[in-house]
Amino acid sequence: MLVPRILLVVFLLNALYASSQNKRIRDYGIEIGVLKTGKYNAITDVDGVKVGHTTLINGDSIRTGVTAILPHSGDIFQSKVPAAIYIGNGFGKLSGYSQVKELGNIETPIVLTNTLSVPVVSEALITYTLNANENVRSVNAIVGETNDGWLNDIRGRHVKSEHVLEAIEKAKGGLVEEGNVGAGTGTICFQYKGGIGTSSRIIPEDFGGYTVGVLVQSNFGGVLEINGTPIAKELNNYPSQFKYDVDGSCMMVVMTDAPLDARNLERLAKRAIMGLAKTGGIASNGSGDYVIAVSTAKENRIPHSSDSLFYGTRVLRNEAITPLFLATIEATEEAILNSLFAAESMTGRDGHTINSIPTNKVLDILRKYNKIRD
Repeated sequence: MLVPRILLVVFLLNALYASSQNKRIRDYGIEIGVLKTGKYNAITDVDGVKVGHTTLINGDSIRTGVTAILPHSGDIFQSKVPAAIYIGNGFGKLSGYSQVKELGNIETPIVLTNTLSVPVVSEALITYTLNANENVRSVNAIVGETNDGWLNDIRGRHVKSEHVLEAIEKAKGGLVEEGNVGAGTGTICFQYKGGIGTSSRIIPEDFGGYTVGVLVQSNFGGVLEINGTPIAKELNNYPSQFKYDVDGSCMMVVMTDAPLDARNLERLAKRAIMGLAKTGGIASNGSGDYVIAVSTAKENRIPHSSDSLFYGTRVLRNEAITPLFLATIEATEEAILNSLFAAESMTGRDGHTINSIPTNKVLDILRKYNKIRD
């Protein structure tokens, strides 16, 4: 009888875990696009990709954190991956951009945090890399950010090196926590509580069967749409001629197992901005909208040192990229919406309160426009 009891306990624990997760848009019958999602509908559907969070919620004013995305489980410095960064609007502090632009690869985990914590996170990534590699004298740390200063005491700079190393250490595959976690703890999106969101798409086997996964840190404004439905207009919650309070930022990380080089990864990254636009984002003057796109294809990893004068890579033809463009657009759009639906209302610095998206009202509007599957 012991084994059945153990199985029952495991079942109940799994059920409790599932019920504790904030709902995502597909839980409400909202389906974005036409392509199929991966098993977890997350960036971790790309084989080998891991995500870890450190969430800092203390007292009445600390609302921030760190999110780490690892393209593979090995030593990323010694086994670099092709990458590109695209800037939709450059009001931001993305660390490591110029070397990625020049060399077309990344050599550290990608870490997201708040604006004023970029230096300490870069320092932590350098420490992480030096600890794993002797004789290293140069490290290009990749750190993205958005400004969570409305809810968080951002001037206090509460993110420390140990929080970064903790997020990297905790990184895992499978389900990804969304909403008020990690770098999304104190963010705001479309005047509602934003946060971390993720989604994935798998293109048909006839076109390679590759997976595209996206993770976002949503902290921007605009005129919210869901599946083309004018949600903000229906709720009368959008910028007027008297107040365009839409500044912010959105960090978008795109991972794919498709064998792409930096040139076509940049083309892929541009499509993530189209996914942002489909949600109603406008990349305002004060918004830092960045996309980091990475290919995790094992055959295209770049050794830090080699006896060969040549790279032994194999990349997709330009004509084969279009399905990946569609996958990126759909996954980015859904990741942003997941960040909204998973987030919860939060009160932070100086008593500032940001409410979560009014789910029931939104669902009623979507039913009115026949954009929901009941």
